[in-house]
Amino acid sequence: MSTYTLTVVTAGLSIPSSTDLLGQQLAHHTQQLAHTQGHDIALEHINLKPLAYPLAEALATGIPPNELDDALDAMERADGIILVSPIYAGSYSGLFKTFMDFVGTDRIRNTPVLLAATGGTARHSLAIDYALRPLAAALRAHPIATGVFAATEDFGTTGSALNQRISRAAAELVVAMTAPTVQLPAATPETVTPAPQRRTPHPLSPVGTPGKNATIPALDSQGKITTLRPQLGDFVPMTNLINRP
Repeated sequence: MSTYTLTVVTAGLSIPSSTDLLGQQLAHHTQQLAHTQGHDIALEHINLKPLAYPLAEALATGIPPNELDDALDAMERADGIILVSPIYAGSYSGLFKTFMDFVGTDRIRNTPVLLAATGGTARHSLAIDYALRPLAAALRAHPIATGVFAATEDFGTTGSALNQRISRAAAELVVAMTAPTVQLPAATPETVTPAPQRRTPHPLSPVGTPGKNATIPALDSQGKITTLRPQLGDFVPMTNLINRP
C-alpha cells in the first residue's frame, strides 16, 4: 500500500471554528477515498492561529521561529495540500496570506492543492475562484478543479450539497496525488529570431537625409509650388506614400 502525505492548512480563529471543521471533513473524505483505492494517507494539520505570533516575529526580524520552520517543512514534503481560509471583506484572511507569503513559490511547486473557504453566506463563494485560485497559481501549485465553499447554513445538514462537493473535491485530490509523476523535458534555449533588415528608403524621397538635397515639391503659404526647407528634408508627402509599391 502506497503512503502519501496530506497537509491541511486552516486559518480559523474562533473556537470551535467552522474553518477547522471544514478542513477536517475534507481530510477525512480524502483519507477514506484513498484507502478504497489501496493508498494510505498520512495527515499533517497546520492551524495558523498559534502561528500568528511566530509569523509576526518572522516579519519583524526576518528569521522564522522553529514553529514556523516546522510548518513550512510540512508544506514542502506534502504530496497534497488542503487550504482552508475564512473569507473576510471578500477575500482570504490576512493571517492566511501572511503564511502563504512565507511558503513562497518553491516549496509547493507542482503540488496538488484543494482550495476551500468558509463564510457567513453563499454570496462569498466566488472568493475561491477570484482570490484563492490565483494565489495558488502564483505559488506554482496545481489547484484541482473543484473548490469547496461552506456557509454557516451548510453545517449540520445531512446529505447537503456541501457533502457532495466535499466528496467530489476529495476524489479529484486523490487522483491528483496518486497520479504517476511525469518528468518534464528540460527547457531548451529559445531560438533568437534575427531582426528584420531595415527597409530601403523609397528612391523618390530623401528619407534619412534631412537637410540635404530637399527636392520634394510643396506649397507655400501663397499657394505657389516650391521645395521643402532643408530642416524638413526628411518629410515624405502622402502622395508618395500612397503610390509606393
